[in-house]
Amino acid sequence: MLPPSNEPSATKGDVTVEFAAGLTQDQLRQAQKMDAIGKLTGGVAHDFNNLLQVISGNLQLLAADVAGNPRAERRLANAMAGVTRGSKLAAQLLAFGRRQPLAPKVVNIGRFVREMDDLLRRTLGEEIEVETVIAGGLWNTLVDISNVENALLNLAINARDAMEGRGRLTIEAGNALLDSNYASAHGDLRPGQYVMIAVTDTGTGIPPEIIDQVFEPFFTTKPEGQGTGLGLSMVYGFVKQSGGHVKIYSEPGHGTTVKLYLPRSTQSEDRIVDIENEDLRGGDETVLVVEDDDAVRDTVVSMLSDLGYRVLKARDAASALSIIESGIAIDVLFTDVVMPGSLRSPELARKAVERQPGIAVLFTSGYTENAIVHGGRLDEGVELLSKPYTRDQLARRIRHVLAEKERKAANVMAAIPGPPAARPLRVLVVEDDTLIRMSISEMLESRGHVAFEAADGKEALRLHEAQEIDVLLADVGLPGMNGVEVAAKLREAQPALPVLYATGDHTANGVQRDERTEVIVKPYGVADLMDAIGRIAGR
Repeated sequence: MLPPSNEPSATKGDVTVEFAAGLTQDQLRQAQKMDAIGKLTGGVAHDFNNLLQVISGNLQLLAADVAGNPRAERRLANAMAGVTRGSKLAAQLLAFGRRQPLAPKVVNIGRFVREMDDLLRRTLGEEIEVETVIAGGLWNTLVDISNVENALLNLAINARDAMEGRGRLTIEAGNALLDSNYASAHGDLRPGQYVMIAVTDTGTGIPPEIIDQVFEPFFTTKPEGQGTGLGLSMVYGFVKQSGGHVKIYSEPGHGTTVKLYLPRSTQSEDRIVDIENEDLRGGDETVLVVEDDDAVRDTVVSMLSDLGYRVLKARDAASALSIIESGIAIDVLFTDVVMPGSLRSPELARKAVERQPGIAVLFTSGYTENAIVHGGRLDEGVELLSKPYTRDQLARRIRHVLAEKERKAANVMAAIPGPPAARPLRVLVVEDDTLIRMSISEMLESRGHVAFEAADGKEALRLHEAQEIDVLLADVGLPGMNGVEVAAKLREAQPALPVLYATGDHTANGVQRDERTEVIVKPYGVADLMDAIGRIAGR
């Protein structure tokens, strides 16, 4: 590795310690420039990514219509490539402006660096020798790993170009301590422990007169048309947004070293889920799409419908809340972050979960502002699909949030002490009157049970197929398929299913009682309901 040209370093054990040699220049100018670029990119990104989403979505829907026509398929592929380039351009601008929504996890970066080895060799070519050096006892760091991989790939490609396709690329990872003197010389840097990643090449180096410009957006030494000048600026913005530090050392004729410092985390590693490798499939659940842009909303509804989902739609948060409060069972709330109106999307999501505890929430946006991002990071537990996205990305993310909902529900059940009989029951409530259905659900939930709501027999059959149900509570006089018919259908798949019929008819004609079947007459209270369920469920 090249030694720092103006900042000495010392090593204590496995930790590199950096010391300051003087104050950096133009810190105020840089801060003002960053703020201006952040506002510019944030203002443009939302509308730009919405346009890209409309183009991308319609191109993907069109693909099915032109399948088998090579000429049309080639033109579609070229158009989609243009969308991808536009998306990357917007993402790079947001990265430099420190406005991208990060989803950091506690990771050990060494494993990811090693796993990139094959990708780097394929990208750089056979004439570039790649060496990876990971220090022992490497600390964990809190970082968005996808952005780390993108940053390393950007640095590696720049290094390849500087080496003109032949040379050695060395990637090192180790522990580092940045002292208070060094930190005070670098503006907003905090002293402390960091995980350092260094990328070193044996290329031509960077002339001293331009080294201070290399992280500026659109600055490039490459010929016109061979680079956007956003690669290094994206790396810089991402690392700074992550609370880290970037330093570049170069000597003309001898090569360049770029060091990334990422804050150390003392927590254990998080579980990393690779959504892109999950099976690509649709489903038959109900998704509520909330989007104020008519073209985007229509495109998304079409994509979800093609995937098999039952789709409801709303143009703003207030309309969406009315649909949720109508009692229609919704599996996923898929809502844009930035929308007009007094009711904001995060508040809509909170109210939706209050009214339908089993609902999963997935946000989408071309630019999130600060609605679900604080301190540059997504709020805890928030799922975000950034625009523009593909049909495949949408399909995988919908399945992911549904799987996460089921996993959390299972964890809650497993965490409840005592024998299985003492755990909450999962009750399927089938009632066509919205107010009555909501009232029954509240009664059940007030006693710690879990309620799944259906307005008719078809919805009940779908929920029973998707959820584990312990008790069926059905109104006898349902429209279309009555409660007795619903119970018969469900018992074909689950013969021992306890059934509680609710009716306003004291004679309850057509209902046969047994040890697993009971009738409760409307109106009834919580105590009556719990007693009836206890008799058929063995409680």
